[in-house]
Amino acid sequence: MSDSLSARLKLAIEAAQDAGRLTLRYFRRDDLQIDLKHDASPVTVADRESEQLLRRRIAEAFPEDGILGEEFGEQHGTSGCRWILDPIDGTKSFIHGVPLYAVLIGVEFSGQSRIGVIHLPATDEMVYAAAGQGAWQARGKSQPMPAKVSSKKSLTEGLFLTSGLSGFRKPGGWSAFERLTKTAKLTRTWGDAYGYMLVATGRAEAMVDPVMNVWDAAALLPILQEAGGTFTDWQGRATIHSGEGIATNGHVLDEVLRLVST
Repeated sequence: MSDSLSARLKLAIEAAQDAGRLTLRYFRRDDLQIDLKHDASPVTVADRESEQLLRRRIAEAFPEDGILGEEFGEQHGTSGCRWILDPIDGTKSFIHGVPLYAVLIGVEFSGQSRIGVIHLPATDEMVYAAAGQGAWQARGKSQPMPAKVSSKKSLTEGLFLTSGLSGFRKPGGWSAFERLTKTAKLTRTWGDAYGYMLVATGRAEAMVDPVMNVWDAAALLPILQEAGGTFTDWQGRATIHSGEGIATNGHVLDEVLRLVST
């Protein structure tokens, strides 16, 4: 298992970097065409080409693995491994020229999230992890360093993040948001994968999103866990399949769960 994890993690890192370089060719271009998907979310040629590149790299190296991607759906495999891809997490940031978008790659082994990569092409930052191998952060050509969550014990001392406010319109959501913001020392909407990177590297204590797709979450769980933190749903279950997410440094998890459920 260890060799299998390491081989796939190596590919995930390299493929994320390649896809990131591809997206930069379209970043901040005035002629970038923006289309709307059936759910009214935006998509660009950069999203599609990034995912196609990732799929090609995976199919060449591990042809028996399954692949699920945001833009091109699911291709079933026979190996028990499934790659889960978000070719541009934060497309709205991308199309507005904001550098806080990411390429996300997660890998499941027999339904369990075991590998995660978050790569921010525009800032050349990456955080990655494989189960049992720790979490690591790197910027540019610098040597990777361990990624560790913060040691703050309460949200009253810390930074709370979310990707946006519209998701809190679900029943009970707005009151949960108000409790979180009143409790936290600081609240910001540095959202999408960038916010989860901040939690994993000790720069924020909690991030809460009421609405997530599996490709938004797949990379996050192994990274947060290997960095010493948590990734759960709003009921405290460590899963990527609930359509919502909470990331914490571990110390504030119970506090955050009380605030979202009161």
